[in-house]
Amino acid sequence: MTASGTISRALLILARGYLALALRTTRWTITGAPDAVPVLTQSPERKTDGAIVAAWHATLLMLPAMCRWGHQSNPQLTITVMISRNRDGRFINDLVAPWGIIGVEGSSDRGGKNKGGSRALRQACEILRNGAIFALTPDGPRGPARIAQRGTETLIRLTGKPFVPVGTACTSLRLPTWDGLRLPLPFGRGYLLYGQPSTEAITTEAVTERLDRLTRRAETALSLGRAGISDRLWQGLGAALMPALRGMMLWRLRRGKENAARLAERRGRTTLERPNGELIWLHAASVGEVQSILPLLGALATRHPARHFLITTATLGGAAIVAAHQASAGLAAARLIHQFIPYDVALWTRRFLDHWRPSALLLTDSELWPGLILACTRRAIPVGVLNGRLSARSWQRWKRLKPFAPPLFSRLDFVAARGEEDARHFRALGVREVVCHGDLKQNAPPPAVDEAELARLRQTLGARPVFLAASTHAGEDEIILRAAALARRKHPDLLTIIAPRHPVRGPAIAALCSATPPLRSRGELPDTGSPLWIADTLGELGLFYRLATCAFIGNSLLSPGGGHNPFEPVRLDVILSSGPHCSNFRPAFAQLNGLVSTIHDEQELAGWIDAVMTDPISWQARASEARAAVAPEEAVPAALLDRIDALCG
Repeated sequence: MTASGTISRALLILARGYLALALRTTRWTITGAPDAVPVLTQSPERKTDGAIVAAWHATLLMLPAMCRWGHQSNPQLTITVMISRNRDGRFINDLVAPWGIIGVEGSSDRGGKNKGGSRALRQACEILRNGAIFALTPDGPRGPARIAQRGTETLIRLTGKPFVPVGTACTSLRLPTWDGLRLPLPFGRGYLLYGQPSTEAITTEAVTERLDRLTRRAETALSLGRAGISDRLWQGLGAALMPALRGMMLWRLRRGKENAARLAERRGRTTLERPNGELIWLHAASVGEVQSILPLLGALATRHPARHFLITTATLGGAAIVAAHQASAGLAAARLIHQFIPYDVALWTRRFLDHWRPSALLLTDSELWPGLILACTRRAIPVGVLNGRLSARSWQRWKRLKPFAPPLFSRLDFVAARGEEDARHFRALGVREVVCHGDLKQNAPPPAVDEAELARLRQTLGARPVFLAASTHAGEDEIILRAAALARRKHPDLLTIIAPRHPVRGPAIAALCSATPPLRSRGELPDTGSPLWIADTLGELGLFYRLATCAFIGNSLLSPGGGHNPFEPVRLDVILSSGPHCSNFRPAFAQLNGLVSTIHDEQELAGWIDAVMTDPISWQARASEARAAVAPEEAVPAALLDRIDALCG
């Protein structure tokens, strides 16, 4: 052997040793689309032999990590990779050979110069027909970097084999090469993300888009998945508060706000098995949020008949809506699963994610929990926000906290804001991608109702005028009771129904009255002389809206308030009023353009009730005008469904 050959051999041995050290000491997170696992490992569950695997040229030195993972599941797995017909290509081929990777020489033929591309393409077709994994770098050998060439599209078309994009990133040094080749560093972190297999013809542009998306996700997990000081402070606070949170759960249980049989779910435990296949996690805090995502859920279920959905809520009311939807929509329990979301404690969140392993998380409205989002980022679980809501007050608060808070908004993959004002707020806080597809609550179906119970109650109440105070909060009930007493001076047969936002407050509201009123939770009905009925039950607001002559929306009389969704009663042609403090739903009330009356105190509320009862026809015309101002129920925007599909791989 010549001196140069000896030096080359020594360099190769050193390079192999270094690469082995770097890859073995890297803490790898290898995850992705469940359907890709049997394809990549060629396990017995695969639908076909062989597959085309693609990654960017800059990540070539991370390929052995994927090969080692594949060989752990299938020691007989054959992996072949296309390499350049030059000295660098041969060196890389020799470098990765110990990991069981077989090289095929060839590059794209350009400018009439034969670089072995045609021969390599024929070899690749033969290898794939024999059932092996064929890996390639679509942007090689000379770029442009991260722009796929036509060879990948041609190979997919000729062979019909599944195409699996792979995005990788690890703690590495960027070398001064045309592609910025990444040299893994020892004792770092790494991510290897495999996408959904594609068996249909795919364009070169689509190859670029899918590979780039997965690679960006891996890079984001690497750069933003590291816990900073503020993250560790939040985790420490959660750990310190665990005893207090357990106590709070028991307190909520005594007040009827938790389910005793499922209390362990709030600590990340479950009695249910995770279904096989892809699982999308949607979180909707309570009734309104759940209602808003039901059309979206139906559209996703129709698009992907094999996909499973996990819905978490924070309230019993939200859980009741999910259960009702399971029964009415015919979605089998195996496809639609409900759990109560665990509190944002690192241990409980980790336990939850270890069990359910979701492909993606879709949060609703303003449910942004720093620990949960960090945990998903560290696992490369993409996080999106549906119907994103960020009021001016919340935006200002986050803006002040930004220098000290975790990079919460940077970790979000996308936000579908409910309106342009919210979109501006999210962009200003650092969200990478913000889109606006309108308010999902506007297109949500009206609250469900038991028609038989509705008919029974209408018969019981007869022709009595009914005023409903819906979703009231503490401090508002006294004002409403005084206003109702004033209104009864002119309308003595008026029945007032108070439906508190939190039904557990029913007895407290009853205690405000000189005579105990009937409570719905006890099965009590108002008689002809009852001026008040307390509707302290869950999931029945649709029933009471349909009984009402007019309704007031709570959480709006006292500052800071925030209001509640007006679209539900508007769709039912209910004559509406609200207090002035409805900032959480400002775009919705602006769209209704003054057709919902604004009430400031008990005198105004009593006067409004009297005006409606005196001239119901004119006010009903106003309610119909409000309904017309709301866009008709439409299908979920296809662009939003496409973005969610992209989130999943």
